[in-house]
Amino acid sequence: MVLAAGMISAAQAQDRSITDSPANDTAKFDKRASATLESEHQKQAYELLPGEDPQNRLISPFLKHLVTDQEDFWSSPIRLQRKDLRWAVPFTAFTGTLIASDSWISKQVPDKPNQLKHSQDISNYALYSLIGAGGGAFLWGHITNNDHLKETGLLSGEAAINSTAVTYLFKGLTQRPRPLESNGHGTFFAGGSSFPSEHTTIAWSAASVFAHEYPGPLSKFIAYGLASALTLTRVTGKQHFPADAVIGSALGWYFGRQAYRAHHDPELGGAAWGGFLERDEEERPRNPENMSSPYVPLDSWVYDSFTRLAALGYVQTAYMGQRPWTRMECARLLEEAAERMTDDPVEDDQWHRIYTALADEFNSEIDRLNGSPNLGASLDSVYTRVTNISGRPLRDGYHFGQTIINDFGRPYSEGFNSASGITAHAVAGPFSFYVRGEYQHAPSAPSDPPQVLQAIADADFTLPVSNGISEINRFRLLDSTLALQIHNVQISFGKQSQWLGPNQAGPLLFSDNAEPVVMLKIDNVSPYKIPLLSHILGPARSEFFLGQLAGHQFEANGSTLLGPGNIDPQPYLHGFKISFRPIPDLEFGMGITAQFGGPGLPFTWHNFLRTFYSHTSGSNNPGKRLSAFDFSYRVPGLRKWLTIYSDSLVVDEFSPINSSRPTLTLGVYLPQIPRVPKMEIRAEGLGTPHGHEFPPGFVYYGLRRYRGGYTNDGNLLGSWIGRAGRGAQGWATYSFSPRNRLELGYRYQKVDRAFIQGGILRDVSVRGEYLLRPDIALSGFVQYERWAFPILSSTAQANVTASFQLTFYPHWHLR
Repeated sequence: MVLAAGMISAAQAQDRSITDSPANDTAKFDKRASATLESEHQKQAYELLPGEDPQNRLISPFLKHLVTDQEDFWSSPIRLQRKDLRWAVPFTAFTGTLIASDSWISKQVPDKPNQLKHSQDISNYALYSLIGAGGGAFLWGHITNNDHLKETGLLSGEAAINSTAVTYLFKGLTQRPRPLESNGHGTFFAGGSSFPSEHTTIAWSAASVFAHEYPGPLSKFIAYGLASALTLTRVTGKQHFPADAVIGSALGWYFGRQAYRAHHDPELGGAAWGGFLERDEEERPRNPENMSSPYVPLDSWVYDSFTRLAALGYVQTAYMGQRPWTRMECARLLEEAAERMTDDPVEDDQWHRIYTALADEFNSEIDRLNGSPNLGASLDSVYTRVTNISGRPLRDGYHFGQTIINDFGRPYSEGFNSASGITAHAVAGPFSFYVRGEYQHAPSAPSDPPQVLQAIADADFTLPVSNGISEINRFRLLDSTLALQIHNVQISFGKQSQWLGPNQAGPLLFSDNAEPVVMLKIDNVSPYKIPLLSHILGPARSEFFLGQLAGHQFEANGSTLLGPGNIDPQPYLHGFKISFRPIPDLEFGMGITAQFGGPGLPFTWHNFLRTFYSHTSGSNNPGKRLSAFDFSYRVPGLRKWLTIYSDSLVVDEFSPINSSRPTLTLGVYLPQIPRVPKMEIRAEGLGTPHGHEFPPGFVYYGLRRYRGGYTNDGNLLGSWIGRAGRGAQGWATYSFSPRNRLELGYRYQKVDRAFIQGGILRDVSVRGEYLLRPDIALSGFVQYERWAFPILSSTAQANVTASFQLTFYPHWHLR
């Protein structure tokens, strides 16, 4: 109970700091006057709820308060207003996401007996300390005639009793087993008492009251620190799922708030406690740095438009090597473009038209940058896409090649394929929510012959496994996230795609070629300055992510090959990238990703840190590490005509710089052509290293552990060029308007003969997008492909892919 005594001592110290000051009479007069003014100010906040009654005594008033608090809790839903969307929408979305992820998160927590016991001991100690602080405050306040301490103890007890009663009611209704009970999935209505956590409910009830009665830094730190530690250890002790602990914490905080707002006597001191997210919107300026917004999908038309504006110099703080961008960041870039267009008048009207189209897309975010509240919801699009493939396509980019690339890992086979879906988002102050879900169909496809499966197994040092697929008819979430932003740092969780490179063919480190990964991402969404370093290297952008992959069937645990079959747990993937812009014409970045974890290699902080420096063999191998370096440079004297760029990657080295075996992409981009300013041309050459140190096929491959390589659900996370390929890709695009475009494309891939007999792929394509009217767009492409992989077919094969998508932009907004 040492911490309980410390909390009471801190509270008494705050009381003494008010009453035991020099110039006693003057101080008392000032205190009374200040208290009167503060009381009036606080009472205005309390008017939001009925039942202000500061008569805090045991027996009759106490029992009456318990009843009125319960009444307020159960009747609160009927008092919700539109402004409450600011907290209701993100909290509901967060809760749903957490419940859906509960089982997965709980399984990642180590379950060693000593660790479980330590966690349970810490949570019990924290709870006893908070209960002891409440009870001790009431008793010591009664003995010393300190009304403030007495009220603190009484209100914390009142809040704890009310919240506990509601908690046990929910436990009986939901009947959720604890993590170590039943099958560990946390299925509701299966008999149990896990949801919500009574420990966290009681802890946050007491902590929230204490922190507002005594709002000093020390007392707040102790109260909230104990409550937070308890919440965490209920999860690490396998006593509750994360959602149980979070919902319990929210219930406790809510009842602490209700008790304090309804029954606290402002003349005793304490801090004002208004409503959810309340503030004077007219008097206090809103800070865009704390306004969360969803990421713009990687296949959106806006990136091509921003790329042209950046290549022409109208946008100079866009980091092309790190995408996606948030909608608020796009609005910031547009404000930058507007200023530069004003300073440097544009002769050609097409650049103004690009700016206008982008400004229409992000008009809500531009308003928020200029002071509007960050509150609203939108149904962004409804789309349907049909694709027909005539002829045998390539579906295995990890070993051969892919007919359709950079398409979020959507399934496809010969015949009729389709995808129909919606996108929507909501924002509420520092929170945002985005969902993209679609129904997918793909025909069945036969497995390759046994000799092909054996050749694949020999290349991967695995066993032959059928690669045929049955007909697919499924609903799938693509990029779908919940995010919180504070000071331009956005923390997001959900299925997310990354584009970590300046090239268009597909970054070597991370692209949208595979299905989005379930990940936690911490992202500096706007450029920032690093003390001292930015004086040399310029502003920076950085991000970190941690997720878990899917679809891996083999893993080497030392000398033992596990599989075939889905490995449990599947490997994890973390990554970090930082980019700098020392001058407006130059951007460069460095990134790293590492696969780690899996059977025989538990997810611990030690194993996580080892992926940065260790390179041991056998079962102690920490994982598979990839490092990348890229740059983009607008050529002086040709700034509005020519940009050159490069992307490079190495395996198990710290950097591609000075490496003897990098995978390399070199590219040139012309945003306009002399006398044809609406035409842009881009060309890229790609190649994986062929040397004596490693055989062809070592790129993206994990010989020592992850035989499924750098893939998610079977598709490459990096570039389509694959493990042993060299090739090129080029595009010529003519823009009739910002939304009406026609593009000619060419792609070539040659796989080394030493890797499963090698092969060649060539395809030409025509793509287009046409805006039929402001809310309807038609897009599509036709591609002719010819490939020759001797192991797959003794003769060259060809296929034709035709795809068309109709997209409706309803512009349905709730603001």
